[in-house]
Amino acid sequence: MFPWCYLDQCSARSLQSSTLGASLPLLCCENPPLLGWSRTASGMSAAPSYMSEHLWPATAWIVQLTDTSQYLQSQTQPWEPPSCSVQLYKFVNLTKKCICTRLVIPRGVSEMLQTEHTASGWIKTFEKYYADQTQHILNSMVLKLQEDPRRRFIWSEISFFSKWWDNISAQKRAAVRRLVGSGQLEMVTGGWVMPDEANSHYFAMIDQLIEGHQWLEKNIGVTPRSGWAVDPFGHSATMPYLLRRANLTSMLIQRVHYAIKKHFAATHSLEFMWRQTWDPDSSTDIFCHMMPFYSYDVPHTCGPDPKICCQFDFKRLPGGRINCPWKVPPRAITEANVAERAHLLLDQYRKKSKLFRSKVLLVPLGDDFRYDKTQEWDAQFLNYQRLFDFLNAHPSLHVQAQFGTLSDYFDALSKRTGIVPGKKPPGFPVLSGDFFSYADREDHYWTGYYTSRPFYKSLDRVLEAHLRGAEILYSLALSHARHAGMDSRYPLSDYALLTEARRALGLFQHHDAITGTAKEAVVVDYGVRLLHSLVNLKRIISNAAHYLVLGDKESYRYDTAGPFLGMDDMRLNQDSLPEKTVIKLDTSPRFVVLFNPLEQERLSVVSLLVNSPRVRVLSEEGQPLAIQLSAQWSSATDMEPDVYQVSIMTRLPALGLSVLQLYKSFDSHSTLTSSVRIHLHGRDLPVRPREVFPVRVVPATSDDFCLDNQHMQACFSGLTGLLQSIRRAGEEHRLSSEFFIYGTRSAKDKSGAYLFLPDGDAKPYAPKEPPVVRVTEGPFFSEVASYYQHVQQVVRLYNVPGVEGLSLDVSCLVDIRDHVNKEMALRLSTSIASEDTFFTDLNGFQIQPRRFLKKLPLQANFYPMPAMAYIQDKQSRLTLHTAQALGVSSLHSGQLEVILDRRLMQDDNRGLGQGLKDNKRTCNRFRLLLEHRTTANKVQDSRPISFPSLLSHMTSMHLNAEVLAMPVAQEKPAPPALRSFRPLSATVPCDLHILNLRTLQAEDDSLPSAEMALILHRKGFDCGLEAKNLGFNCTTSQGKFSLGSLFHGLELGSLQPTSLTLMYPLGAASPNSTVIHMDPMEIATFRIHFG
Repeated sequence: MFPWCYLDQCSARSLQSSTLGASLPLLCCENPPLLGWSRTASGMSAAPSYMSEHLWPATAWIVQLTDTSQYLQSQTQPWEPPSCSVQLYKFVNLTKKCICTRLVIPRGVSEMLQTEHTASGWIKTFEKYYADQTQHILNSMVLKLQEDPRRRFIWSEISFFSKWWDNISAQKRAAVRRLVGSGQLEMVTGGWVMPDEANSHYFAMIDQLIEGHQWLEKNIGVTPRSGWAVDPFGHSATMPYLLRRANLTSMLIQRVHYAIKKHFAATHSLEFMWRQTWDPDSSTDIFCHMMPFYSYDVPHTCGPDPKICCQFDFKRLPGGRINCPWKVPPRAITEANVAERAHLLLDQYRKKSKLFRSKVLLVPLGDDFRYDKTQEWDAQFLNYQRLFDFLNAHPSLHVQAQFGTLSDYFDALSKRTGIVPGKKPPGFPVLSGDFFSYADREDHYWTGYYTSRPFYKSLDRVLEAHLRGAEILYSLALSHARHAGMDSRYPLSDYALLTEARRALGLFQHHDAITGTAKEAVVVDYGVRLLHSLVNLKRIISNAAHYLVLGDKESYRYDTAGPFLGMDDMRLNQDSLPEKTVIKLDTSPRFVVLFNPLEQERLSVVSLLVNSPRVRVLSEEGQPLAIQLSAQWSSATDMEPDVYQVSIMTRLPALGLSVLQLYKSFDSHSTLTSSVRIHLHGRDLPVRPREVFPVRVVPATSDDFCLDNQHMQACFSGLTGLLQSIRRAGEEHRLSSEFFIYGTRSAKDKSGAYLFLPDGDAKPYAPKEPPVVRVTEGPFFSEVASYYQHVQQVVRLYNVPGVEGLSLDVSCLVDIRDHVNKEMALRLSTSIASEDTFFTDLNGFQIQPRRFLKKLPLQANFYPMPAMAYIQDKQSRLTLHTAQALGVSSLHSGQLEVILDRRLMQDDNRGLGQGLKDNKRTCNRFRLLLEHRTTANKVQDSRPISFPSLLSHMTSMHLNAEVLAMPVAQEKPAPPALRSFRPLSATVPCDLHILNLRTLQAEDDSLPSAEMALILHRKGFDCGLEAKNLGFNCTTSQGKFSLGSLFHGLELGSLQPTSLTLMYPLGAASPNSTVIHMDPMEIATFRIHFG
């Protein structure tokens, strides 16, 4: 389960490593070799100006990989950088752009892979890149590939390709199909973008992969076979699982920590079978090729010496725009020099081939936005063809060289090793784990981008939740409308908006988008796209809900000018926080439709804003409901005039819609007013209480205080207003929260959008003035709001049976726009004896154990946290659930620390050319869940695999899929009769998640077909956490479930199991057999059709 542990032949034992100075239980066959280090006396230089986009000097670690010390300067000194100790505990990973290779010793095949990498927004916007470069690359590709059938090219990002396709002639489209059919052009991975693998959620990763694959199938009729990920900044184990489920058999990665690359090269492990940690056999295996050198550009792909390899990048011929920084330019290949140049290149090929196990070598030939001019195509193809012709004409050289695609390479490798493509070649290692965190040199860890621009990381998840809700509700509404013969009245045009939103979310998964590592103007462009799609998705949801809640479907009328249902909130701009809709009350009823996006029934507190404190709320049946009336605050001490918060506890059907009625009424029997006290801590601030809400002002410092519900008691500091402890089941647990500030180094290398380079340990946040602490207590929820200069924290405790009452709701509104080179962190400290172990999720899909390593620099111990992180000991587990991706660590036993925002004034020399100075007011949302462990043991805890509990999964779902409240827009006259919508006729097991119900496109891609993709995920969970008597009902069925009668009122006409992205049928479609069986962690896709 570790990078160098070959699972086929290992036994468990404890290894003593002088690298780590600790004894660790490992599943390994032999001690890993300890790495020796050397570097030039002058150290690493900054990125030279000649290098485009993401390219940096790499000599130091290339030398380490190949042991060719002649390439180092003569003055060397022993050096063990703290960033370079190889972690034994897990599979470390780091990546940015990749290039990989394989060659021959006695005789072999060299595949020259013509590549190009296009960023879907980075220095320029997506549209600007397309106009300036991408369209020219693709136009030249069609022209130049047709000139010689031996030429090859690969392409990965469908976002660009589809835009180009829409603008070319039928004749050129036919030429593209011919090139694909002949194998000259290969579509690799085939996703909408090349996604980031640290911050992206698995819903969005799958969605952009489906969008790309469905486009390819419809327009070109091709199914990708191989994955290509040269530029994500580290690699997640989720991606190989998704690619394998999509029926890809091989993949390539590049940005991996340089020490890991060195070790893999030394052990001939750069090619391996990548297996999921929970997989008991080989069903999740995918063949993976790791590029061995620093970058994926031409100087770093032919072999270990970039000075020589650069001489074979013929775009850099003298007189061109770029040259070789090693001061030796390329030379055009002629009859006179071909022998000498071919031998020089072959020497690099042979040296590179010695890092691999087979006699087939991969040599990529490309870089960012290459081949946009026909001159480069000619220079590369013609000169390399002359070299290949020479090599192939001399049998004594024992080499055959040719242009190839990525799958050509993997096929040649399979043939050479005598196996079916995708199967394990004899003697190759099997590895499990991930490749975070990434460093490209010295202690330069790419761990800053886990948090960079958190506002947009949050907006991404809001859009994702809305997209999933819109997909499911649209599919159900359209199916019911078709069943009733009403589909001609339904707004089918919403499907085009749905497609646009899929693509906007997909585009933002790009590895310079959700990462927060694009130029400021590009970030604005992304933000505008996200907000535009968010507004459209709210419209799609409200249109679907309108149809589904109507008692009399014949009365349904779709009005584009005046939608029946309003939106729950509004955002003024792409960088604004949402403002909730205020419902205007009258003596006639105002109706509100509530949508629960979860596949489980849910008991929740729903809060609405109204314009009067005289309010009465009725259920759909007309029964009065108890309400908690609270003030709406505009600041720590000021209430919003004429705005009041009404909170109702309500039970909502799974994936369903409920209806509430609100009246203006002087009958206050059901109104329970919350009490408020404000602790000013000596600050002279005016407090203006209202008649409805008496406020008790505490001028001076007060004692600590507690809030409680039926499950727990949470105690807070009277001085800071921050959490101090939790009492649960009669036991008190220390659980304190504090804010800290990181600075950046004063030396030349400083933190930026990518890198986290702190100036030491974090220092306690020290605001100029003490906080104002406002405590609200009520029957449905109580909360503590602490107002500091740069952060407002609200901790809310729901007094609700079940999931919502078992955790603390925490939000941090952060505003550090007046900071200079500072990063704000939230640190949670507990009495849990977690020692040096903690756990973080990968893409919201799986859990990866982590270990704090003292010998590594502080920044190396941070990891991505898209959904959760936890610490545990034998008795307890504390999970921090998050609604947005952020960076997290555990720097001391019993601690969790999350970076909330970063403001940095300089570039970090990774190509962006800007710091992070466009900070927004950002609201980070969390849930804190403390659980009791019942069956913990050392053997279980030492395994490199862990799972959340069922309660933890449910808590995460509640946090990430909030109830949407949509008021009926018309105030008068009264709307037609509305009734709740309960789509499911059976209870879904609570370890089964309906990831999506996605309507597939018709022949006209702006319209829906009658088919849908039902995507299910059976979650793996830890049974060793107390689940009895916690107030929430949860049933599982060992993975068996009947889909036949799942949807009430809809008969399942056909059920076809398929590959993840619907490209391959798995077995025959059958309307009769609708019982499915899924293994824990399995994601399964079904093509369904309602009768």
